[in-house]
Amino acid sequence: MSPTRILLADDHALVRRGLRLILDAEPDLTVVGEAADGAEAVRAYDPEAVDLVVMDIAMPRMTGLQAAREITRTSPDARVLMLSMYDNDQYFFAALKAGACGYVLKSVADRDLLEACRAATRGEPFLYPGAVTALIREYLRRDWAGDAPDSVLTPREEEVIKLIAEGHSAKEIAATLSISVKTVDRHRANVLAKLGLRDRVELTKYAIRVGLVEP
Repeated sequence: MSPTRILLADDHALVRRGLRLILDAEPDLTVVGEAADGAEAVRAYDPEAVDLVVMDIAMPRMTGLQAAREITRTSPDARVLMLSMYDNDQYFFAALKAGACGYVLKSVADRDLLEACRAATRGEPFLYPGAVTALIREYLRRDWAGDAPDSVLTPREEEVIKLIAEGHSAKEIAATLSISVKTVDRHRANVLAKLGLRDRVELTKYAIRVGLVEP
């Protein structure tokens, strides 16, 4: 069988190089492309040329979460593995919601990444032990709570939050997203109201907590 063709996305060139060495050393896996951020990954993804995307969860411009959501929206059969420094329930569940089929901790990538890639190729999810515990805990919590739905932000609201958390002004955000300053302010107000937050500081803390920006 042909090797699994992998698109590798991480904003650190040294990390990409190390991961590529691990993957290309295996006869059944091959890296066919690289991206330095989520936006590059979305542009580089071609369902005819890529079988699997291995992507960092937190990257500049567009996070891995946002990129995974965009890739799986346009290509529902796409397989995405999320890489993360964080053994964190919120990041893990955010990755699943974004369409990822697995979550690999960078700290043990040399041990788990190959197994995760092969599981994804077989169409199976990959969960590290802590993630299994988190899934069980979340299932029980939702069962006890009657499965109350979470407040969901639109993709545009997430883009605005990310840029706010990165320190950009309303004018800069408007230019980046090709919208008016008034629209930026409206999105910001909507997000504050949806999440029950008060100011830019709390928005930034939220963005870090859910993986839109790195701490």
